[in-house]
Amino acid sequence: MGRIAVIGAGTGAMAAAARLAVAGHRVTVYERTETYGGAVRRFERDGFAFDTGPGLLTLPAVWRDLFVKTGKEPLEDRVELVQVDPSSRHVFADGTRVSLPNASRAGVVAALDEALGAAAGERWGDFLVRAREAWDRTRRPLLEEPLWPNWSVLAEREPYPALAHKRLLRTRRASTLAEVGAWELRDPRLAALLESHALAYGLDPRVTPASAAVLPYMEHAFGVWSVRGGMRELARAVYERCVARRVEFRFGAEVTGVLEKDGRATGVELADGTVAEADFVVAGVAPGTLSRCVRGSAVRGEGEVPPRHGLPSRLTVLLALRGGRPEGTAHRTVVHAPDREAELDALFGTPSGVTSRPTLTVLRPDDPRLVPDADHEAITLTSVVPARSGGSREDYVDLAEKLIAVAERAVPDLRERLLWHEVRTPADIAEATGAEGGAVPPPALAAGEGALLHPANTTALPGLFTVGGWSHPGGGLPHAGMSGALVAGLIVEGPGFRGSQ
Repeated sequence: MGRIAVIGAGTGAMAAAARLAVAGHRVTVYERTETYGGAVRRFERDGFAFDTGPGLLTLPAVWRDLFVKTGKEPLEDRVELVQVDPSSRHVFADGTRVSLPNASRAGVVAALDEALGAAAGERWGDFLVRAREAWDRTRRPLLEEPLWPNWSVLAEREPYPALAHKRLLRTRRASTLAEVGAWELRDPRLAALLESHALAYGLDPRVTPASAAVLPYMEHAFGVWSVRGGMRELARAVYERCVARRVEFRFGAEVTGVLEKDGRATGVELADGTVAEADFVVAGVAPGTLSRCVRGSAVRGEGEVPPRHGLPSRLTVLLALRGGRPEGTAHRTVVHAPDREAELDALFGTPSGVTSRPTLTVLRPDDPRLVPDADHEAITLTSVVPARSGGSREDYVDLAEKLIAVAERAVPDLRERLLWHEVRTPADIAEATGAEGGAVPPPALAAGEGALLHPANTTALPGLFTVGGWSHPGGGLPHAGMSGALVAGLIVEGPGFRGSQ
């Protein structure tokens, strides 16, 4: 079998490496930093530990499949998965609060009826039925198969079966997520609940296609999970599986060039001048980094999905609190902005993109491995901000204080309990991932003229493949894992590979 050079040790790249090693290839991973995991990192101080990347997991079956296909030990033997319940708690602008049970349609309907009034739950439940149809129509092409050569079919067709809506003597159907909320859910709180799923990925619901209905459906159908010890433990387990399958890792090894011969990728060149020959190169890096590595050749093929611009980033505030986590506390609380339009205008309409009271996600894990003892609590606050190059940590001090103030709606005694806080900015994401401005890619979605599709895993340079959140099927831990499976299939089985069955 062949030699394979993998650029980057993100979760998608490691998923590909493990699968390729099991297929008999000799795999070497070259990572610019001193550790693995990409954006899946951990911050530790004074006995507290925090995820600085994703904090919750959907579609754990993606990672279960990786461990089944690469060895005898299943995923649950390597990490402890915990289904969080409720899946989320929401604090709306008018003060209404609701906790949504995990993976229970009847429970969610009942909770919404009680909190928002009769028929609210029924409207949400009916929406989930339509969202399931969109999921059934897009699951294979967007998750389980290489990007279709005629990808424009996915760009043009709206898979969400929107209801007919009469407006100004015309019958229309929702084409964006915001229109779904306004025309089908007909309650600003339900609309905020729906839109928050898009906003969590840095998507503007006013222009995001209605197909984004699959995002809340995924959580509803497959549940929301945490990993005991933090999501970094999942990255560790994948790394250890790679090592067990004889994947070689070289940390502190920055790839500066992809070697070419006779119109084909033949290896990589490192910053120290070292050359490593390979039969295939798998790049798990951001597009800008890859473009700098490929000299004299276009990475993207003719007719390829166009590049995306204006991607968002994240601002994360890590809070160390005295006093234990109160019993019955929700793992995740979403505090909704009082003025959604102003928030969206600030995020997506101006370069500075700062609003005083943004939508905020508050994570309060029930995990003794993340705190010094039972008399302390670790809380993570996350909000979407524009990707930004050249910004300093001081630029985010005021915004971090605003996030803490917003978090008091979910944690009323926060100020009195606060020991210290740490701010993680887009610059920290850029350092970990190499993405310009700390940009974070969203998952692939159909319709919307292809604005939320991602480039294919194959490239215009034979022998060079791309993996991870910047290529098909896009960002997010489940999608990264699927990209690893797709790349491994394309290399092992060849261009005729059509995905898992």
